[in-house]
Amino acid sequence: MIVTALAFVPVAIWAYLLFGRGWFWLCRERDDADAADRGTHDAAADSPSVVAVIPARDEAEAVARAVGSLLRQDFSGRFSIVVVDDQSSDGTAGEARAAAEAAIAVGRVRIVTGSAPPQGWTGKLWAMRQGLAVVEAEESPPEFVLFTDADIAYAPQTLRRLVAIARETDSVLVSLMAKLRCVSTAERLLAPAFVFFFQKLYPFAWVNDPGRRTAAAAGGCMLVRREALAAAGGLETLRDALIDDCALAAAMKRQGAIWLGLTENVHSLRAHPDIADFGRMIVRSAFAQLHYSSILLISAVAGMAATYLAPPLLAVFGHGAAQAAGLIAWALMAFAFVPMLRFYRQPVAFGVALPAIAAAYTVFTIESAVQHWRGRGGKWKGRYQASTSSMGSA
Repeated sequence: MIVTALAFVPVAIWAYLLFGRGWFWLCRERDDADAADRGTHDAAADSPSVVAVIPARDEAEAVARAVGSLLRQDFSGRFSIVVVDDQSSDGTAGEARAAAEAAIAVGRVRIVTGSAPPQGWTGKLWAMRQGLAVVEAEESPPEFVLFTDADIAYAPQTLRRLVAIARETDSVLVSLMAKLRCVSTAERLLAPAFVFFFQKLYPFAWVNDPGRRTAAAAGGCMLVRREALAAAGGLETLRDALIDDCALAAAMKRQGAIWLGLTENVHSLRAHPDIADFGRMIVRSAFAQLHYSSILLISAVAGMAATYLAPPLLAVFGHGAAQAAGLIAWALMAFAFVPMLRFYRQPVAFGVALPAIAAAYTVFTIESAVQHWRGRGGKWKGRYQASTSSMGSA
């Protein structure tokens, strides 16, 4: 009787996830979901000024496309770009400059030579801070700052939509989850799940609800009100955050409403040709998400096992009611994954493989903890950043 009752725990978990967690799996929060004409009322007279800040470290392969896409924005307000070359060794600055020259827009793109991060700063946040310093030193600083990555490409209407959402929702931060590249087998299997898991952890409807404390952002595309950022204490308040986007979102939500959604208009250019390469993206910050806590790591692994691994095991090896419970839970998780698979234009049959995909993410999370304990945590572009964190590992 007890074993049978325990077999229904995954069913209860999935019932909660489907009906009690902000309907995250429906993928409703999108930049084109609310108004067909969003961003069309962009008369020059009321268009705000925006400066994009791009921290770039060894991004020669992608930065030209990123800068070029921003220079093609259909936006009538004042808009310029600051690229912070974060000690690159591959000609990143030259590629960014070439993109500006090709667009006949050299005057709208400033290349800043970045310095090594001071003690207590992560590399990306220090590069962002150097770019922000240039913005703040302008004679007429902009109303908005667009923090974006050097491997992110934008459709021409994106900036208009970002500004329109900020105004419609009176938000101090608007962020779009860049659509991940989904070409290789590893990307097709793991990329949709990455966003699915992120939405489960931070339901976008809760993020967008001013009455809830849930806060999150997608670091590849974050439009912030400059004065609200200053009121929040600036980037200095999160200088050592490895998961800088969510840390920024939490700080900004204390200043006002924030908004996060999916989009078809912002794309990640970064390729992940195999599972190991994709895994490195997860390993970099997974243990930081658990606050470097061994107790939370054990809890997370147990939770993943109960939620994703137990259902297929019960369905294959169980008997009677226990087997039925496993089949029901497995069907519910596959059903919940369908909207995300459709968003990424992947076969809905991939939903059946979600337990195996979740197992891979669990392995990545454990590897993240191991790398942290070895003093090699948070590796990105040759820097080990999490190893200097002051956060404990209780």
